[in-house]
Amino acid sequence: MYRKHSFLQTIFRQWKVVILVGLIGACIATGVSLLFPFEYRADAQVFIISQSRFGVDPYTVIRSAEQIGENIAQVVKTGDFYDRVLRQPGFAIDESRFRGVSERIKRKRWQKAVNASVVFGTGVLNISGYHEDPLQAKELTSAVAATLVSQASEYVGGDVTFKVINSSVSTRFPARPNLILNVMLGFLLGVCLMSLLLLRRR
Repeated sequence: MYRKHSFLQTIFRQWKVVILVGLIGACIATGVSLLFPFEYRADAQVFIISQSRFGVDPYTVIRSAEQIGENIAQVVKTGDFYDRVLRQPGFAIDESRFRGVSERIKRKRWQKAVNASVVFGTGVLNISGYHEDPLQAKELTSAVAATLVSQASEYVGGDVTFKVINSSVSTRFPARPNLILNVMLGFLLGVCLMSLLLLRRR
C-alpha cells in the first residue's frame, strides 16, 4: 500500500513531464495519421428475406437470415463480387485505385474499400464503402447494395431475396483514419510509457 502511494506521489510530482510526454505521443499519432489519405464512409442497409416454410418458427427464419448475411459478408470481399459490382449498370464507380496493379493488390484494396456485417438478431445487412470522395463512397455502397438485390441468388439460391431498406448516405467528415481516436491513444500511450519509466527509476 505504501509503495503504491509512493508511486502515485512520484507521478503527481512529475505531472508536467508526464503530460508533456503524453502530448508528444499525441503529436506523433497525429503525424502518422496524416500520412494516410482521409476517406469518407457511406452506409446502406439491406434486408434479407428468407422464404418461410410451413411449420418453421420465426426465430429459425431470423437465424437463417443471419447465417445467410454472414456468408454474404464474406462474398462481398471476393474478386467475383468485385467484377459484378463494376458491371452493375447505372453507377459511375471510380476504378482508378484498382487499375494498373497486381491481382493481389487489387483484391487487398477492394477488401479495404467495402465492408458488410449483420445486425445481430435481425436479417439486416449493413454495407459500408470507403473513398476519398464522399460522393464516390456513396456511389460504391449503392452499387454493392444494388448488386446484392439483383444477383445475390447466384450465391444463396432463389428462395432468398434482398431489399434495400436504407439507401446509401455518406458521412460528413472523414471516417478513416480516426484522427480523434488516434490522438487520444497516442496521448495515453505517452502517459503510460512515462509513468512506467518513472516507476523503473525509483
